[in-house]
Amino acid sequence: MSAANEKDSSRQDARFRKHDELLANIKAKLTQLKALLETATSHWGYEDPIYRFYYGSFKVYLLQDQTREVAELLRSLAPAGQKLCSEFEEILASGASGKTFELEHNREWTKHTRPMVEAFLHAKYFLEMAVKYGTELEEAPNLLPSGWAALLCLYGVR
Repeated sequence: MSAANEKDSSRQDARFRKHDELLANIKAKLTQLKALLETATSHWGYEDPIYRFYYGSFKVYLLQDQTREVAELLRSLAPAGQKLCSEFEEILASGASGKTFELEHNREWTKHTRPMVEAFLHAKYFLEMAVKYGTELEEAPNLLPSGWAALLCLYGVR
């Protein structure tokens, strides 16, 4: 094997080790992930807050707390030396930053609240994928289902 092929092989091996580590981390926290997903898909955790966005209720601001909770759990799953991808962190920064309701937000409702809904839905998606693949997979696959590939992108190991 040439030196270049050995280097490529070594990088591939390291990447696949990160995939295995991510899956192991997910499996280790699967009970927590499932419990949080149950909340994030419940009436009060999902149905009602999204309704509040359309109704124009300040209660939509409560989504930020739930989104941050999901994001922290997702961060705790990261393989060693990995962080959540910059795109997701950007979405979190604009939609789960702890913004509080102010009366003047009513004039530009969607400008202030749509990022909260967006951040929540992205966090919920990754939570769903972690639960799905943490339950279904016995080992990290070589042929990547889309949701697993998305998780690998989230942690910068794809």
